[in-house]
Amino acid sequence: MRFRHPDGTTVHLAYCTNVHPAETLDGVLAQLRDHCEPVRRRLGRDRLGIGLWLARDAARTLDTDPAALRALRGELDRRGLEVVTLNGFPYEGFGADEVKYRVYRPDWADTERLEHTTALARILAGLLPDDVTEGSVSTLPLGWRTAWPAERAAAGHRALTTLAERLDALADLTGRSVRVGLEPEPGCVVETTGDALAPLTAVGHPRIGVCVDTCHLATSFEDPARALDALAEAHVPVVKSQLSAALHADRPDRPEVRSALAAFAEPRFLHQTRTVDAGRLRGTDDLGEALGGDALPTAAPWRAHFHVPLHAAPAAPLTATHDVLRDALARLVGGPRPRTRHLEVETYTWQALPPAQRPRGRAQLTDGIAAELSLARDLLTDLGLKELP
Repeated sequence: MRFRHPDGTTVHLAYCTNVHPAETLDGVLAQLRDHCEPVRRRLGRDRLGIGLWLARDAARTLDTDPAALRALRGELDRRGLEVVTLNGFPYEGFGADEVKYRVYRPDWADTERLEHTTALARILAGLLPDDVTEGSVSTLPLGWRTAWPAERAAAGHRALTTLAERLDALADLTGRSVRVGLEPEPGCVVETTGDALAPLTAVGHPRIGVCVDTCHLATSFEDPARALDALAEAHVPVVKSQLSAALHADRPDRPEVRSALAAFAEPRFLHQTRTVDAGRLRGTDDLGEALGGDALPTAAPWRAHFHVPLHAAPAAPLTATHDVLRDALARLVGGPRPRTRHLEVETYTWQALPPAQRPRGRAQLTDGIAAELSLARDLLTDLGLKELP
C-alpha cells in the first residue's frame, strides 16, 4: 500500500510474511498464492505491499539463479503484490516448533550473516517495482548479548563496514539503493535505539541505519520522541519501521494478572520481559522466567516482547502498547518530512496467541492481517497522508 506524505514523498506500508514462514522458494510462492493475494483481495486493493522473509535456502536459490528471481518477480506482479522491504533478521527455521535463541544465529561476527544479508540486498534490487529506486532490509542487532566479547564486536564492525561498501557497489551497478537497518531488540547487544548509536556512528554510512520496531521500543520502555530525536541528532537513519505492539501488565503483583500473562508464555518464541525499577530497566529473557519466581520486581508495570495484533488488544486485565505505536508513527511520518518511508506490520505471533485467540484456519488469519493493515492505513490517513491507488 502506498501513501503520499504532505511533502510529496511516497510512504510504503507492507505486512511481513514471516507470519507464514517458508524455507524454500516453492514455499514462498505458495505464500503468495495462499496468503498474500487473499489479503490483498480482502482489502479490495489492486496492489499490496509485502515484506518478504526469505530463509537461507530460498535466498540462495534466488541469488544464484536469475531465472528463479525473474519468476518470483513475475509472480508478484501477477498477484498484485510488490516488495520494497525484506525482513533479514531470522536466518532459517522461523517456523520450527521452538525458535527461542536460535533466531539470533548467525550473528554479525559470523561471515555467513554478512553473506546472507548481501544476497538479500541483491535479491531486493531485482524485486523492486520499476518506479521504486530504494529498498530496505532489517537485520539482527549485532548478536545476543551474552556472546559478544571485544573480538566479536570488532568482527561485527568490520562486517557492517564491508556491507556498506557492497551496498554502494550494488547501487552503482543497478541504480537501486538498498539500505540495511539493525533492529534493536531486548536481550541483544543492541537492545535499545540508544545502544545503536555507538556501533552505527562508528560505521558512519548512510546506507546502514536502524529498523525501529515499535513493540521492541515499548518493551524496553523507550520514549518514542527521545529515541527518534537521538537518532536524528546522531545522523543515524531510520531505514524502516516495523509496526507492532507489546503485551502490557499494569499490576503484575496480582494473581489474576499473572494468570493472564501465563497464557502468553509459550514454547516457540522468546518473550523477553521488562520493567523499570528505581529508574533502571530490569528484565528476564523470557516471560515464563519472569513469572516463575522473584526475577522481576512487581511494583511497576511489566511489558513482554509478544507481538499483539494491532487491531485487537488482549482481554483485561492485560493491555497492549498501542499508544507507543501511535506516538512513534506520528513522529516517524506525521511531521513536515517523513523520517522513514518504509513501514511494515509485523505480527508473526498469530499462532502463538492463547488458543482461544488464535485464528481458526486460513480465512480468519487473512481477516486478521487485513484488519491490522486497515488500522495502520487509518492511522496514516489521520496523520495527513493520502492513500494512493
